[in-house]
Amino acid sequence: MSEILAVCNLKKTYRKGKIRIRAVDDVSFQVRKGECLALVGESGSGKSTVAKIITGLEAADEGAIRLAGKDIIDLKGKAQRDVYRDIQMVFQMPVDSFNPRIKLGDSIMEGMINQGISHAEARLSAREYLKICELGPEFADRYPHQVSGGECQRASIARAIAIKPQLLICDEATSALDVTVQAQIMKLLTQLKKELGMSQLMICHDLALVQEVCDRVLVMHHGHVVEEGTPDEIIMNPKADYTKKLIESIL
Repeated sequence: MSEILAVCNLKKTYRKGKIRIRAVDDVSFQVRKGECLALVGESGSGKSTVAKIITGLEAADEGAIRLAGKDIIDLKGKAQRDVYRDIQMVFQMPVDSFNPRIKLGDSIMEGMINQGISHAEARLSAREYLKICELGPEFADRYPHQVSGGECQRASIARAIAIKPQLLICDEATSALDVTVQAQIMKLLTQLKKELGMSQLMICHDLALVQEVCDRVLVMHHGHVVEEGTPDEIIMNPKADYTKKLIESIL
């Protein structure tokens, strides 16, 4: 299985007054085509910073990122925009990721129209992607504040997959939802991986949540990757002390 994303020796330091905080410290990993990889760790472990660097929301101090073999970390302007059509992100707070004055259907259409698809075709496709994400066509005419958190997250996933990215990044995409809805969203992401063959990078603090969904897990602590393996390997036979503490917290 060939890789879709390669992150190599990534480093990121923040300054708080005179204090330097190394948020990401020499992190390397790959996401293979059709794979779901989880980055797991507590708040402050560096996992969300990694996601922001991959998506161009933050600049790395050092390191390289390759998407489908192409170095993307130093791209600017149109070249960067073109590349990031192939990387879409689903955020923790779905309502905040939408323009509150724009209907959900129009938000889903926007990315397709920017790719040159006609308004009529984009309108039909938006309703089809809502259906894929288990929402009826009536949701296209609703505003973000008119739907539940779970429904809004489904709409945000529909918006992300509508432009057919090679990689879908989910940054704590279920942590703001109740337990029942979390399970439904994770099931949806699993279905999309199988049906669309879409690679996924899942940022999460809950090992139990990713156990049934992800193919591999990387555990991060203080900016480092401290352990890597399948979910069963990590949960049943953890090697790092930090991973053991994470597992104890969910038992």
